[in-house]
Amino acid sequence: MAAEEDNLDQLEEYVDPAEAEAGEAGKSAGVQGSYAGAQACSFRDMLLKDELQRAIGDAGFEHPSEVQQNAIPFAMVGNDMIVQAKSGMGKTAVFVIATLQQIEVEADDKHVDTLVLCHSREVAYQISREFERFSKYMPDVSVGVVYGGVNISAHKKMMKENCPNILVGTPGRILHLMNEKVLSLDKLKRFVLDECDNLLEVALDIRRQVQEIFKKTPREKQTMMYSATISEDARSICRKMSRNAEEIFIDDNQLTLHGLQQHYVTLGEKDKIKRLTDLLDDLEFNQVVIFVRTRQRAAALNAMLIKCAFPSMCIHPKLSQKKRLERYKSFKENSCRILVATSLFGRGVDLERVNIVINFDMSGNSNEYFHRVGRAGRFGTKGLAITFLANDKDREVMEEVQSRFEVGITELPSTVDSSAYMAN
Repeated sequence: MAAEEDNLDQLEEYVDPAEAEAGEAGKSAGVQGSYAGAQACSFRDMLLKDELQRAIGDAGFEHPSEVQQNAIPFAMVGNDMIVQAKSGMGKTAVFVIATLQQIEVEADDKHVDTLVLCHSREVAYQISREFERFSKYMPDVSVGVVYGGVNISAHKKMMKENCPNILVGTPGRILHLMNEKVLSLDKLKRFVLDECDNLLEVALDIRRQVQEIFKKTPREKQTMMYSATISEDARSICRKMSRNAEEIFIDDNQLTLHGLQQHYVTLGEKDKIKRLTDLLDDLEFNQVVIFVRTRQRAAALNAMLIKCAFPSMCIHPKLSQKKRLERYKSFKENSCRILVATSLFGRGVDLERVNIVINFDMSGNSNEYFHRVGRAGRFGTKGLAITFLANDKDREVMEEVQSRFEVGITELPSTVDSSAYMAN
């Protein structure tokens, strides 16, 4: 393992060939960087449109999750919403179903009726596909998705020639289209923030973009904001952006992920790769996501795993949009079983086959940890999360996680019973 340890010391300096290729392409192209009391026991009890009910049935959904039971009845009648619920419990379906239930398309007046803002391109793409899936029997409803990394001329053409009723996108690209005068939100009826805490609290520049977009929307509209973790500060901002919002916080005081086994391993930095490869050899899994601190470490670790004959790929922000989307689709379709990623991939991405998450590098805070491990054990299924603790900072974050979420995370035992994290 001496060679691997030497490589590990240089993870931060590793240059991913795909990233280098994307960088050169970017240079040449000039790219710049109360209903709640009457909970429904099935979706049929919600008195949804026939077309929507049929699509829900085609998707195999019959009984709503707890957050869907509580939130959809409020959202579908136009209430402003602030909703917190655990990862994998179907928050996206709340605003998708509520929007499609309310939307009324006028053939001679094409305009953006609903805007959904997301923190990443992959999540924007994923949400647009959910709208398409549930509107399959509503042919008059059109859905568009826009994000950076794609030539903006294609998005301008879409807005001018076939303006979508529902537009999903990242704040930077949405604002760009507005500044170019090809996107108007004058007739907007619904404004949705997915992973609202990330959009409003984590990065100041993104928050400013969201606020600038919000200021250009009509005063009379429905505002809906969703996340698995909404701090008091983020909650305060959400309240300022909404009017008498219905606030639904599922498991607010004890954010646990039922069915998810969580363990930690205390080890030195130089021992991480060997321990990781041993785990991948020993554990049974459907798919695994391995989280690292930086894009350089993601690319370098992925290269090492491939060299060791593990079926791995990596996703990080500096890949070209084409490669990011290709890899996301490939992993989602189970063409690859191991994904190395940065925390960008830790929020909102729905990967139903993932049953193991490994924090090769500990997350920077408890929120990030919760979103990362939430990729496993989605919708109450079984899963396993293993976190490497290599220094005092890692251990401090782990203590914060255990204290805040009241969850017992134990030292990884010498053997793990596969029945604890593999679905029957």
